Amino acid sequence: MRIGELAALVGVSTRAVRHYHHLGLLPEPARRANGYREYGLPDAVALARLRRLVELGLGLDEVRDVLADDSGRELAEVLAELDADLARQEEEIRSRRVRLAALRRQAEEHGGLPAEGPVSDELAAVFGEMARTSAARPGPEPVMAAKEREVLALLESTGQEAGRRRMAELLGQLTAEPGAMERMYEVYGLLDALAEAAPDDPRVAEAARALADCVPDAVAAQLGGHAAAAGPGAAAGDGFLAAYHAQFTPAQAAAVREAIRLITERAG
Repeated sequence: MRIGELAALVGVSTRAVRHYHHLGLLPEPARRANGYREYGLPDAVALARLRRLVELGLGLDEVRDVLADDSGRELAEVLAELDADLARQEEEIRSRRVRLAALRRQAEEHGGLPAEGPVSDELAAVFGEMARTSAARPGPEPVMAAKEREVLALLESTGQEAGRRRMAELLGQLTAEPGAMERMYEVYGLLDALAEAAPDDPRVAEAARALADCVPDAVAAQLGGHAAAAGPGAAAGDGFLAAYHAQFTPAQAAAVREAIRLITERAG
């Protein structure tokens, strides 16, 4: 048989046959006087086995190990490893499908997914409430509201499970009171108005007080406790906090820092 006839018989390409020759997986057959390879039935049998091993999902290095072990033990070990790997992939796919189902449910419940998504159901609910609040207000959504969502999505994606649950609890308390989200959007507007202001602008103090007032006493006590435990120099040495404050203009950053001070002071 010529190489094309062999390839057609086994159901592979002539390129694959030559590749297997190059890798040493398929021995080179004898050649005719004219230089063409002459394949026989043993070559077809060997190539068919190669094809079956590859179709099982074995890599070519694994196929080489299997072919080098005449006893068949290597094949049994490789197939066991392959089966275990497929089981892991199956579990991962199942987990991903569960997550995708949750995201599709979020999209149906909240009229689409937020630009910052995918996020947890708890955070999606908060973002949905933000979208409804923004839609009920005149004019475009405040820039600070979008920044807030980005930071919340970042914190959720980078934190441990316990931290994510804690954040969800705090957000639930922050938004539980009637009108809480509306008041927060008023604060977003005050902060937006400071975009071109100087740090000593009188509106900085107004925005800081409004922001601090949005935090319930119970939440303020918890946030204040964390700040006290971290120490007065924590903000300066924390890369994330530095990056967080850097996203604000000087006046906005001053308002946020003053709000944090007021919350910590209120917590005692």
